Amino acid sequence: MLKHGEHMVKANISISLRHVLQHEGGWSNHPKDPGGATNMGVTQRVYDAFRDREGQPRRSVRAITADEVGEIYKRQYWDAIRGDDLPSGLDYALFDYAVNSGPRRAAQDIQRELGVTADGIIGQVTLAAIAKEDVYSLIERLCARRMRFLRGLRHWNTFGKGWTRRVTEVQEIALSMATDPESTNSVPLMAVEAKAQDALRENIAQSATVQATVIDVAAKAGAGVAALSALDDRWVQLAVIGLLGVAVIASLVIFRERLRAWADGWR
Repeated sequence: MLKHGEHMVKANISISLRHVLQHEGGWSNHPKDPGGATNMGVTQRVYDAFRDREGQPRRSVRAITADEVGEIYKRQYWDAIRGDDLPSGLDYALFDYAVNSGPRRAAQDIQRELGVTADGIIGQVTLAAIAKEDVYSLIERLCARRMRFLRGLRHWNTFGKGWTRRVTEVQEIALSMATDPESTNSVPLMAVEAKAQDALRENIAQSATVQATVIDVAAKAGAGVAALSALDDRWVQLAVIGLLGVAVIASLVIFRERLRAWADGWR
């Protein structure tokens, strides 16, 4: 029979993974994302390395399965930050940081907050220091340090809004988990794939909206140009052309802002 602590650990990794994947979403390949092609938060490079270790042929990260996602996150991030040995809430906060910015960076920042050697390895010294801390305060301080790191990145202007929203939500959920570790029910990893498919369908719908905006602008411009043939006065024609040009430019500016907001929402 499992001990109480072992049961809680199992629940926490499932809860934590679910929340991480809600932030990571499905397939993306943002031109300014240094990670490149990504699916459910797993980059092509990480997926290639995983398949190599498993003795499996490489393939597009688009084809990654829910089981592979769960295994990668546990091996590369949860185990790296010693998630099984951390207090509830702090395990999720540090796990999400590790996924977003790398386990070494996450480990170093909590070590800096604790005042121990920041070697990026969660060992007995770090765990002993954590045990002496108030977990609520440590979660808040870790998230504040994480935000300071993110603000210094060169992609802040592109992804800053999404990063801020993510860290704010992580802190709220982590504090709730610290209060009641069983407050959020776990879900099977089989649900991960369905969540990613929902995100992908939303991505396609947003893309269709953007395309419709472009087509609408082009149609209106074409109709305006055709109407010019009915005008005899050259000066009137030039005036109408000028007005059409202003309208097209204004529409494209609005389109650009919609596209930027849509892209920011995926980070």
